[in-house]
Amino acid sequence: MAITDDIRKAATDPTPLYFLAGTADLAVQQARKVPGIVEQIRAEAPARIETVKNMDANTVQEKAASRAKEAQETIQTRVTDFISGLDTDLKKLGESAQDLALRGVGVAAEYAVKARETYEKVAEHGEQTVRTWRGEAADGIEELAVAVEPDAQPVPVKEEPKPATVAAESSAARKTAPKKAPLRKPAAKKTTPPTK
Repeated sequence: MAITDDIRKAATDPTPLYFLAGTADLAVQQARKVPGIVEQIRAEAPARIETVKNMDANTVQEKAASRAKEAQETIQTRVTDFISGLDTDLKKLGESAQDLALRGVGVAAEYAVKARETYEKVAEHGEQTVRTWRGEAADGIEELAVAVEPDAQPVPVKEEPKPATVAAESSAARKTAPKKAPLRKPAAKKTTPPTK
């Protein structure tokens, strides 16, 4: 029944829903930043366009050529170092591969822990967001009720009878209630088994 318990737990766990709510809220927060970024780009665009227009094509080519040459030298140096650093001893290569595999497992476990922590943080944010939404919804309903019936008077609450009064009323009702005859069960019919 462990599988059934796991399914029940998964079906009743609100954390994924809180995660979705938190994700949606964070997306809305980021979307609210977009107009400011667009305005910033609009303000900076003319200056950047002028900078590009005023650049000399020869200067750009020289910079690109020098960066390409630097990149080629760096790559060549690293490849040479890598090739000279290769050990042809198979035992050492096997140990290196095993070491790399273990490091990979460690890194994967670390990322899994970080992902779980992030998931829990977003779910917490989502839970707070849901609580906020629920509060805002209640405030909105209250404002709507005031708008629909602004002159509404509070409804008086009927007082509940005290326990002694209730007990006295129920005993009086029992005394005056007509008594019913006890129910009888019909007798069961006896059947004889068929003969062969």
